[in-house]
Amino acid sequence: MPLVKTADLVTPGTGIAAFNVITLEHAEAIIAGAEAAGRPVICQISENAVRFHGGRPGPIAAATAAVAQGSSARVALHLDHVMDTGLLYQAADHGFGSAMYDGSHHPYEENVALTAAAAEWAHSRGLWLEAELGEVGGKDGAHAPGVRTDPDEAVAFVKATGVDALAVAVGSSHAMTDRTAALDHDLIVRLRDALAVPLVLHGSSGVPDAELRRAVANGMVKINIGTALNIAFTGAVREALGTSVDPRKYLAPARDAMAETVRHLLTVIA
Repeated sequence: MPLVKTADLVTPGTGIAAFNVITLEHAEAIIAGAEAAGRPVICQISENAVRFHGGRPGPIAAATAAVAQGSSARVALHLDHVMDTGLLYQAADHGFGSAMYDGSHHPYEENVALTAAAAEWAHSRGLWLEAELGEVGGKDGAHAPGVRTDPDEAVAFVKATGVDALAVAVGSSHAMTDRTAALDHDLIVRLRDALAVPLVLHGSSGVPDAELRRAVANGMVKINIGTALNIAFTGAVREALGTSVDPRKYLAPARDAMAETVRHLLTVIA
């Protein structure tokens, strides 16, 4: 079916998974997993993924949209962790229903000003905008061990910027390859009660199933997952590679392994 709007899938009280797309196989696996789970899904393409594709968002966005078009699943397309406003301004032209503007590497006041401008631009084109207060882990920022989002600061940031959702630091971290993160569930509840916009959990690959379920029950809405897919993909490639020179021989099981990871995580977050 045609792409749906991200705003139609991100609703308080319900968890929705957003999986990172790097290659066509990622898009196919994510959407196949969503079909198997009978759940909607967000396919998100990061600025880093766009850079991998030569700085051109069009081809991978069009490929993902084409896979969605042939699917029975409800699929939204999201441009993730955008720091380059030039890339942000291409979002509407390539079918994205939403974007995450990442001004977290700037000082607070500059982050507020840049994010507010990004939100104003996005809303003028019917796009939903996510933002981040402070860096997310893996960058020695707000999701580094021990760092947490302050609810009062988060309220002020959302009010000043007009964003539609906020990525918060509650104990997860980007690029974790083991699932050992322990979330601060009391803080999740406090943030849920303080903010009128959906909460977003970045770095969810390192969060165990039980923690993810509890996080959604306590008010986390958009759950971002990337590394878990790459672990499944790379593991399957290693097993299947052997001496074959035909990429189909190892990409097919890798795609299947990613799809099963997606299916499982969608049932956890549901």
